[in-house]
Amino acid sequence: MKLQSVKQRYGVVGRSEKLDRALETALRVATTELTVLVQGESGVGKEVISKIIHEYSPRKHNPFIAINTGAIPEGTINSELFGHEKGAFTGASTERKGYFETVNTGTIFLDEIGEMPLDTQSYLLRILESGEYIKVGSSKVMKTDVRIIAATNVDLLKKVKQGKFREDLYYRLNTVPIIVPSLHERREDIHLLFRKFANDFSDKYKTDPVRLDESAQKIIENYRWPGNIRQLRNLVEQLSVLSEDNLISMEDLLLLAPNLSDRNLPAHLAGDGRPNLEEREILYKFLFEMKNDLNDLKQLVFELVQSNNLKMPALPSRVTSRSRFPEELNPILHDSQNFDIQKEMDNVYNEYGNSPVILEKDSDTFSQAEEVEENLSLDEKTKELITKALKKHRGRRKDAAVELGISERTLYRKIKEYEIAT
Repeated sequence: MKLQSVKQRYGVVGRSEKLDRALETALRVATTELTVLVQGESGVGKEVISKIIHEYSPRKHNPFIAINTGAIPEGTINSELFGHEKGAFTGASTERKGYFETVNTGTIFLDEIGEMPLDTQSYLLRILESGEYIKVGSSKVMKTDVRIIAATNVDLLKKVKQGKFREDLYYRLNTVPIIVPSLHERREDIHLLFRKFANDFSDKYKTDPVRLDESAQKIIENYRWPGNIRQLRNLVEQLSVLSEDNLISMEDLLLLAPNLSDRNLPAHLAGDGRPNLEEREILYKFLFEMKNDLNDLKQLVFELVQSNNLKMPALPSRVTSRSRFPEELNPILHDSQNFDIQKEMDNVYNEYGNSPVILEKDSDTFSQAEEVEENLSLDEKTKELITKALKKHRGRRKDAAVELGISERTLYRKIKEYEIAT
């Protein structure tokens, strides 16, 4: 019941389990003095979590300030946070109090903490450990009693490995992590949020709220929403202002926001983070080759059955039906001069029912064979396809590249990479 009242108080819409877990953690940690690190993509509402922690804490009657550390220039961030003395640098004509002095006994929310310069990180670490800091241009140690809530939309551990973020500060900030789910992780809430924003803008612009038909609703629920709630809110406002009809169809939606049709399907990434398109093209080519080999194998089986006068159990109708075997794939089924396999299969089925047909071993027909497991390595298959293409076109790389569906430059690189003799 308390969680529902918190949602109503702060305008949080949603029934996602991940969202509820983040809110419950915020409420539990609010009564403590622990440092909190809120993690989540840009636009998911991390600042709302910080306000909930502050306003349900013993500091709720004291100051609260939210600071976007990524928006403060590197040359002035120390002055903004810790203050400076008169004459500390050019332009410092008066003494200035920093946020840690003005918000003493309150809460400071440091957003985009991953963008904070390294020297500022060392000052922040000292505050977290002892509550002490020094103004820019001063030698006097000052004390502050401030609770810090930090937030980030990047992987801080990755920044630690890159040497761009202090490891000791990371573990000091990450006493209690709270992960706010992105919008695509709570798809059940997307339409609820849409309706909430539609009602808000209806009151603001004195119009009827816009609604989505079923097809348009599926579009917004399947979209990735890289801008999260902020992006969805902007879209609803556009629809509220620009749409002539209150019922939005899929066509109307895509006309205003064609990017909603992007599905952002996963793709294999190369080491530099770009899609490795040439390898994907070769893989597609390999799959098409497998399909052709499968068709050849099916045809070979029917030819063997015909030439050896073999008996086979009836296959399911979906396999043996002539409509399932076009003439170009299985010409034997349609050759009236040859053995009628379909008729023979029907006879076998009538004779044996569902019992399997066992062929007697004939020394002239059967021989011992060793089953060899096929190598399914993508690199080996790629090398094999390139070798076949070069052999087919007698070493002409341009023709081989066209056959493989890749550029000649890519083919040249692959020849060197796999050390293929030409």
